Amino acid sequence: MKIVILNKPYDVLSQFRKDEAHMTMSDFIDDSTLRLAGRLDMDSEGLVFLTDHGGLNQYITNPANKKYKTYLVQLDGDVTEEALEQLRKGVELKDGMTLPAKASKVEQPEWLWDRDPPVRFRASVPTSWAEISICEGRNRQVRRMTAAVGFPTLRLIRTRIGAIDLVQMGLQPGETKEIEPLLYPDFQNIPAEEPYRSRSYVKKPGGTGGKPMVRKNKDGSVKKTSGTKRIWQMDESEKPKRKTNGTTRPNTKAPRGRGRNGR
Repeated sequence: MKIVILNKPYDVLSQFRKDEAHMTMSDFIDDSTLRLAGRLDMDSEGLVFLTDHGGLNQYITNPANKKYKTYLVQLDGDVTEEALEQLRKGVELKDGMTLPAKASKVEQPEWLWDRDPPVRFRASVPTSWAEISICEGRNRQVRRMTAAVGFPTLRLIRTRIGAIDLVQMGLQPGETKEIEPLLYPDFQNIPAEEPYRSRSYVKKPGGTGGKPMVRKNKDGSVKKTSGTKRIWQMDESEKPKRKTNGTTRPNTKAPRGRGRNGR
C-alpha cells in the first residue's frame, strides 16, 4: 500500500481531470496509480491522502472507525463558548443531526501560511479561530456546522487525519511527502483491497453480492450443469412445437419480393 500526503492549496480541485479554470491534483502528483482518499473542497486547504489502495477512502470516512479529521477554522465573529458547546453536542443540519464534535477556541497559529487571495478584512467585524474535529464525512460539514451556530467559516484548513499531522510534517501548500503506512496505527486495520469484478456481476438486491452463482451437490461438490440449449443447438426432435387450434393452413402464397409491388 502506497500513501502520499499532499498539502492542498486554496482554489485547487480535488480531482485529477484537467480543468481550464483551476489547478487540480495532476498539477502536484505525477503518479497514475494514486487516487484521492479524503477529498477537500476547492475553497478548503490542507491535508489530503493519495493512495493506490481502493478501500482506504471508505475506511477513513466511515464514522464507525472513529478516524477524526481535525480542522483549523477561521470564523466570522468572536466565537462564544455557547456556540462551541453546541458543536460538541451535535448540530441539526438539513441532512440530520451531526455526531458530537471536538471543538475549542484557539489563537491564530504562528505556522500559518498566507492564503492567496487573502480572506476579506472588515474592521467592524472581528474574526476568531477554532479547532474542530469530526469523524463524519458529509459534504461541507464543518462549514455548515459553524454557520448553524452563528459563526460562518471564512477559512478552513485540514491539519490532521487520525495520527497524520500536516503541521508536524512541515509541508507547505503544494508540497507532498510519501509515508510508510506501517509506522502509523491508523493504517494497521485497513481491510484487504477487494479484487476487481467485471460489470457482468453487478450486485443486485437479493443477489450474491457480485459473485457468480455456483450450484453444489449435497456433498459439497460442484454440480455439473450443461445450461439451457439455444434453438440452433437443438435437434429437430428437441425443438418446441408451435401450438395451434387445428385450423392452421399451409402457406400457399408466392413469396413477395423486397421492393414495392414485389419488384
